[in-house]
Amino acid sequence: MKMKNRLSSIIIALLLIPLILSFGCSKQNTEGAAAIPHKHEHTPPHGGTPVVLGDEVYHIELVLDQVAGKLQAYVFDGELENFIRSSVPSFEIVATINGKPETLTFEPVANPATGETVGDTSLFETQMEWLKTTKEFDATLKSIVIRGTTFSGVQFNFPKGNDKD
Repeated sequence: MKMKNRLSSIIIALLLIPLILSFGCSKQNTEGAAAIPHKHEHTPPHGGTPVVLGDEVYHIELVLDQVAGKLQAYVFDGELENFIRSSVPSFEIVATINGKPETLTFEPVANPATGETVGDTSLFETQMEWLKTTKEFDATLKSIVIRGTTFSGVQFNFPKGNDKD
């Protein structure tokens, strides 16, 4: 009986040793990881152009319907995951087309499916004939207020955006 208990104890000890060692060696080698900078990426949910506001406090995703000449602007949180409603009556983006400034005025869009209304929406749109033929431009968001914070003079390229990460 002693021999059987001793054999059982040895088997249990042999099974527990790798488990105990794995906890003891939980320190990871971060030396190589520190040399590679972390790339913080955001993926626009509609496949559009991300425009960062502030220090990634919010984003605007610009989505072009080139056939219709319509540009939509969705307001998102800093991770491009949650829609953020805004009460602004409109906002402007000034695009430079062939050296000439063109003002895009974005108007709020209501969405009965989400309960969004003009004055409480995350979607704004504009429509211009030149958007049907222009695929790239540099632009400046003049000013927008989101949840009490004003963002002004935000420069970006369409369709590249301004995210530096």
